[in-house]
Amino acid sequence: MHDLSFFRNNLEAIRSRLESRGFALDVDAFQKLDRRRRQCVTESEQLKAERNQATAEIGKLRKTGADTAERQQAVRAMGERIAELDAEASRVDTEFRDVLARVPNIPHESVPVGRSEHDNVEVRRWGAPREFDFAPKAHWDLGPELGILDLERAAKVTGARFAVYWGVGARLERALVQFMLDLHTREHGYQEVLPPFLINSASLYGTGQLPKFAEDLFRCEGHDLWLTPTAEVPVTNLFREETLNEDKLPISLCAYTPCFRSEAGSYGRDVRGIIRQHQFQKVELVKFASPAQSYEQLEKLTRDAQDVLERLELPYRTVALSTGDLGFGSAKTYDIEVWLPGQAAYKEISSCSNYEAFQARRAQIRMKSGKGKSDFAHTLNGSGLAIGRTWVAIVENFQQADGSVLVPKALQSYMGVERIERASILE
Repeated sequence: MHDLSFFRNNLEAIRSRLESRGFALDVDAFQKLDRRRRQCVTESEQLKAERNQATAEIGKLRKTGADTAERQQAVRAMGERIAELDAEASRVDTEFRDVLARVPNIPHESVPVGRSEHDNVEVRRWGAPREFDFAPKAHWDLGPELGILDLERAAKVTGARFAVYWGVGARLERALVQFMLDLHTREHGYQEVLPPFLINSASLYGTGQLPKFAEDLFRCEGHDLWLTPTAEVPVTNLFREETLNEDKLPISLCAYTPCFRSEAGSYGRDVRGIIRQHQFQKVELVKFASPAQSYEQLEKLTRDAQDVLERLELPYRTVALSTGDLGFGSAKTYDIEVWLPGQAAYKEISSCSNYEAFQARRAQIRMKSGKGKSDFAHTLNGSGLAIGRTWVAIVENFQQADGSVLVPKALQSYMGVERIERASILE
């Protein structure tokens, strides 16, 4: 959500910045609404002043015994007109807020200008893709061959884009969750939180998923409850309608949750394997920061997510998203993409974003300084990491010629094994 006063006073500059991300702001419609609201407010204020003056005069005249019936009738008419104008101003205000709720965030000045993901700018690359002396397999072949991934039975139980993990495959998923939470809480300074996995509409509005992205969500019929699409939503909303102490910022939280997305807008993309699922697990990093420190915290959050991949010895690159590829609420985003040899491509494994005050204004998350001044906090979040995609990266990058998969050293104490070999409870 945008600041209405700032929006009114900087329409052309905002229109230009939003145009750089492919959003056409209807300035004429906005100004028409604004003029209507101002007319209502101005006329209402003038009538209120006239009514006050007329009421005072009526009081004086009544003391003299004069007939004030006609004047009282005029005051009542003023009151009725004032009520109409106030109702119209309120209606226009609601329409304003509905319009603003669908306007994306303004890109930060450091965001590269571009039309799409093809204009993203690489800012870092770590590790060299492994050179295999055999043809590496994709996880959708290797996982079933090892007996650790079962997409067919998942489809039978639920439907497409779900997965069943067997044996050591399930243990690898669980080990990754524990490893990431331990790393972020013990070394990166985050506090762990376990939020609800069901969330209400107010929470989804606060972080910007509603109303624009309702079709990407799963809703519980008959209840104002939705399955969480990411821990960003419940964790950010823990402080909804609260005021934080500025001297306690930044607040850094991490959370594990399953995530549920309908992927309505991704038809035909990553249909094989478990890259894009309706249900997946994720460890999320969420920060609340002051405006003065939020971009420094974005760099730290991104480094914390990158550190997970480095400890797991997985090659990756980090790109700054262009204006045309930014998410709806983000002012700036870094995507971290891990190398997948089975697909000979880098795939996104984390998006680290600074939302500035966009979410905080929607969710009414304020901060207060020692001097008593109140302002909206800045919110940030990023995957630290997506568990399923990390699972894929390990299986594909550490596969061996004999079909087994080595376990990264950082995970061996969590796994209790050094190698994943073929095993099936069905044999």
